[in-house]
Amino acid sequence: MEAYKRWVRENKEYVQSLESLANGLTWLLPERFSTSEIGPEAVTAIFGIITAINEHIIETAPPPKHAGPAEPNSFPYPLCISALKELETLVEVAAEDYFGEKKKWNFIALMEATKVIVKLALLRSSGYKMLLLGGETPNDEKHLKSSTPPHEIDGFAKPVGNQRPGYLNNYGQNPWNLEGRALSALNRFGENARTVSNPAWLRRVQHQHAIIEPPSPVVERPTLSTILAEKGLPGALFIAGEVLFITRPLIYVLFIRKYGIRSWIPWFLSLSVDLIGSGVLSQVTSQVGGKKEKIHLSAPEQQEIKRRKVLWAFYLVRDPFFTKYIRQRLERTEKVLEPVPAIGFLTGKIVELLVGAQTRYTYTSGS
Repeated sequence: MEAYKRWVRENKEYVQSLESLANGLTWLLPERFSTSEIGPEAVTAIFGIITAINEHIIETAPPPKHAGPAEPNSFPYPLCISALKELETLVEVAAEDYFGEKKKWNFIALMEATKVIVKLALLRSSGYKMLLLGGETPNDEKHLKSSTPPHEIDGFAKPVGNQRPGYLNNYGQNPWNLEGRALSALNRFGENARTVSNPAWLRRVQHQHAIIEPPSPVVERPTLSTILAEKGLPGALFIAGEVLFITRPLIYVLFIRKYGIRSWIPWFLSLSVDLIGSGVLSQVTSQVGGKKEKIHLSAPEQQEIKRRKVLWAFYLVRDPFFTKYIRQRLERTEKVLEPVPAIGFLTGKIVELLVGAQTRYTYTSGS
């Protein structure tokens, strides 16, 4: 396993490009949205889990030097969340195939409840920081700074232009990728490794400095009681807003299970939870300075707020809104463009994929 980790870290651009290509090709698998989807979805889930494992290996690469004693290994919450998200569509398809349309919601609710438990544990473990990308990206200052190593020329670090989605480079830019992990590998393809290695004398000086330098003090993560004591009501509302965002998919599923996918009650309730959670966070957080009692957001957290608002677009493809207002317009557009060479074929394929994906809760949950 150590040999595999080392190979992945040394060839991360190549690995990520292959993963992006493989994940893209899974959309072209035959019968993806037909009555026998278990095979294609199993292949997709396997590719997704392998991608998540490789991402975790790259993200947890040890730094070139350790300024202090190694930190104890913590539970890989981001990897667990990514694996659950890759498996949930397969669980939905298999449950529908073996237990029927109605009973599949029991299994979907179980998956969502598991994700809620893991995300709440991550929220507590991180010191009640905002979850980035639904918990798939650690909101840790040390992790964000070391996620993409800088180029070093003659011993001086220079920032690179392209970094992982959601992370900031040294110039404050943030190339956030809203299209997900599959496309982000293409954006990272151009990243290069070190161009020139350090001179031998500089490596010796750095090694001696690392030995002499005292270990960094351990920073204790804030607890719920310390946050409430320091921030008061804004701190409590911030945590409540995060909890609403984490539990919203589970609430949505439970009401679909009770009232059905065609009912407006789950749709409006889910939208209300999103709006309330977003409103609470906007009231108790500040992006630049602001009042002292407000929660200050880092740049990645500001991008996360924007990402969550973009996720509201999923309400357009959730039933009953999609069936009543969108689907007929798409089908009419497809019929109009069908006689046009090439364009008609592409339009038909896009409509087929969109309608097929819309029938799966896990493609439109936005969690």
